[in-house]
Amino acid sequence: MTEATEATAQPALKRVMGPKLLLLFIVGDILGTGIYALVGQVAEEVGGAAWLPFLVAFAVAMVTAFSYLELVTKYPQAAGAALYAHKAFGIHFLTFMVTFVVMSSGITSASTASRAFASNLAEGFGWDLGNGGIVLVALAFMVLVAIVNLRGVGESVKLNVVLTLVELSGLLLVILIGVYAIAGGDADWSRVVAFDTPEDKGTFLAVTSATSLAFFAMVGFEDSVNMAEECKEPRRIFPKIMITGLTLTGIIYVLVAICAVALVPVGPLAASETPLVEVVRAGAPGIPADAVLPFISMFAVANSALINMLMASRLLYGMANQAVLPKPLARVHPFRRTPWVAIIFTTLVAFGLITYVSLDSSSDVVSALGGTTSLLLLAVFSLVNVAVLVLRKDRVDDGHHFRTPTWLPVVGAVASAYLVLPFSGRDAIQYELAGLLLVLGLVLYGITVLLNRRLGVRKATLDPAKLDE
Repeated sequence: MTEATEATAQPALKRVMGPKLLLLFIVGDILGTGIYALVGQVAEEVGGAAWLPFLVAFAVAMVTAFSYLELVTKYPQAAGAALYAHKAFGIHFLTFMVTFVVMSSGITSASTASRAFASNLAEGFGWDLGNGGIVLVALAFMVLVAIVNLRGVGESVKLNVVLTLVELSGLLLVILIGVYAIAGGDADWSRVVAFDTPEDKGTFLAVTSATSLAFFAMVGFEDSVNMAEECKEPRRIFPKIMITGLTLTGIIYVLVAICAVALVPVGPLAASETPLVEVVRAGAPGIPADAVLPFISMFAVANSALINMLMASRLLYGMANQAVLPKPLARVHPFRRTPWVAIIFTTLVAFGLITYVSLDSSSDVVSALGGTTSLLLLAVFSLVNVAVLVLRKDRVDDGHHFRTPTWLPVVGAVASAYLVLPFSGRDAIQYELAGLLLVLGLVLYGITVLLNRRLGVRKATLDPAKLDE
């Protein structure tokens, strides 16, 4: 059987996402674990001006989003950053590592979210499950996510709609209570503009360090490009929808951060594992925040896990379809039309991560994993911003695609690269975790090359035309 015959033998992914579902997908992917858990830790770095790192992170994300828009409308297929890197630089090893880094960031985020889901579930119902019980609940939750994913992207994005509305309601509740308390004179506005940085950091370093952490709350928009093959008219709807989704989440984050520091002193806010509960409690003492917000947080992190696992499985499908990963990962279920082998594989990897993370009793696990996720993705963003300029020489047949102003990718590449470097004030643990993941990637690369040689699979070309077959 020829390669073309094998490609056509596979059913195409089902295009079910229109503008509304895509918008909710992007908003739901960005909102989640980061904003619910990291406001206090960001405030610990810069004091009351906690809104500033979120604003800077939003600006960096928006600049990079313009590069993604040019590329996804030029090459509207699954695979995302890995496809762009391969077309721009043509280095097979680099393509593989980009794929592995993006996949790892998605599965790590989903695994962390599943652990947070289990913890919030136990807290909400007042269960004392212990570490072992929390791990079992987290694993069971990942099985549920896999089942939804296997059912089909239509079911997945519909569930995403419900979960997005729930998590959005929690953040709007914080904002409304904040506005109510501010109008009643119960807020301290002096804290909102007060910089209180650690003794070993100046203002600039403190802001960039906090931005590196806050950026974890902004990631997610890049996941949507891996759903391009399941979107209706991606070249037409992507630009407006991605910019709208990023803008909405950016505004929400800044407002939440302002309300948080205006109502709660930085010390208690940074010390709390549930900072938004402290904000609601301070702004409206009569609302049973302890009983309500754990469940809203649970839905928020559940949505993050679902979308990240959707992204990871579709990324594996897209790359395996072009032999950058073993071909069996590209198998599509004949009835559900979902990449079932990729879904099972990513779920098993998540099982391992959940178990590993749960063995670490350190109190800064969320911060370390969140910072590592943003570190890995910022490195990819630097590459994508360069790739969009390199690929200007590649003319698509119809020429109808979004084009970003040339200076934006330049700014995006420099800003993303700076936030990757140690000069930005990142914790050393983030580089340690990233290094371990890269070593694992090198091992997996060697295995992939050996398997492809054994199966007689030729070197991947990542021809966009073949991705559509």
